[in-house]
Amino acid sequence: MISYQYSKRILKKATIKIKDEDIKSTNSLNRVVSKNVYSGINYPSGDNAAFDGYAINSNDTKNIKKNLPKKFKIIGLIAAGNKPFKKKIKKYDTVEIMTGGIIPKGFDTIIPIEKIIFYQNKKNILLDGKITKYNHVRFAGSDFKKKEIVVKKNTVIQPNHILAFKTLGIKNITVKKKINILFFSTGNEISNNDNIPDWKVRNSNCHYIKNLNENFLYNFKDGGILRDNHQKIFKSKITKMLNSKTDIIITSGAVSAGKFDFVPSVIKSFKLSNYFKSVAIRPGKPILFAKIRGKQKAIFGLPGNPMSSAACFRFFVFPYIKYILGLSEEKPIKATLKSNFFKKKNFTRFAKSKLNTTKNGKIEVEVLQGQESFRIKSFVKSNIWALLPSGKSNFKKGEIVDCFFPNQSNSTLL
Repeated sequence: MISYQYSKRILKKATIKIKDEDIKSTNSLNRVVSKNVYSGINYPSGDNAAFDGYAINSNDTKNIKKNLPKKFKIIGLIAAGNKPFKKKIKKYDTVEIMTGGIIPKGFDTIIPIEKIIFYQNKKNILLDGKITKYNHVRFAGSDFKKKEIVVKKNTVIQPNHILAFKTLGIKNITVKKKINILFFSTGNEISNNDNIPDWKVRNSNCHYIKNLNENFLYNFKDGGILRDNHQKIFKSKITKMLNSKTDIIITSGAVSAGKFDFVPSVIKSFKLSNYFKSVAIRPGKPILFAKIRGKQKAIFGLPGNPMSSAACFRFFVFPYIKYILGLSEEKPIKATLKSNFFKKKNFTRFAKSKLNTTKNGKIEVEVLQGQESFRIKSFVKSNIWALLPSGKSNFKKGEIVDCFFPNQSNSTLL
């Protein structure tokens, strides 16, 4: 049995390669950028007004004094979206301009509408002092310059990125292809029926992992249920996978050491470049991983118990997906333990927990009652996994521990 940290080193060395593809930027949500995305334009594209007001040439005000105000003739109006203003501009001219309107050449500053004194039936405005350059002006390229990086490679696209793509006219981007996962439940006891007898178990693991797919960046395909005598069927599924678009096979159950736990023996019948089975963790000790030698294919065998399966997906499969896609390693949320907790020294413990903030703004984590792997009530009440590392048994109230969201990446906070 190996440590959790050592198993992660194996996963990092055993990554498979995922190809790139070009897609429309508007359809890129939750995709991973594989090349830097650059702006093709200056944004804003031209100098424009940051306020509703009047545009003037600041040089026209340099000799104006408070007791000798000067009138400026209003020669037009510019709204956002208007074509460039083409009237000839003379000294002491002004133009009314709306927020976002392009400032004509010859004007270099904006006086907000609230500060305007009108004169002669609003045909002129009066100024009684010097106005400095560039008041309330948004300069061309002040937000993004042409050829500037908009989104760096290995970034997961979010809605704010898509807003930028659309604003800057970026139509297509290069992303990693989505990882294709084929999932099998195992066991004679597993049923897809709603009404089941006492000796059957509803197929919950499949639906849990299927519904994580958008947050955890993969395509999901349900391969069905493998029964206790389906060794040959499972072997044929792996063989077929080697020449398919499937990148990762995940099984749930039949991975321990019981009479019907056939998954390890079937997987070991293939040529493997990397392999481990059984990691010193709770829950989920009989986790299995294998990479097929000479192929860009990997297999995970998760325990059949729902809590063990959920923990192993979160702390083995998802980190592996991040390694494959070139994403940076996930950073934990640091939280203060609300009460003492004891575990076996040489095991890493994933604890169903509740994250809260105290009245003084500290982040606090409560390890919930009902940590047994068969209990789902505590998982329903939880909003975080607390990771308690090996090498230590007693964790005292007030200690800082690492925490990870169960249903999304911590990276969404960064």
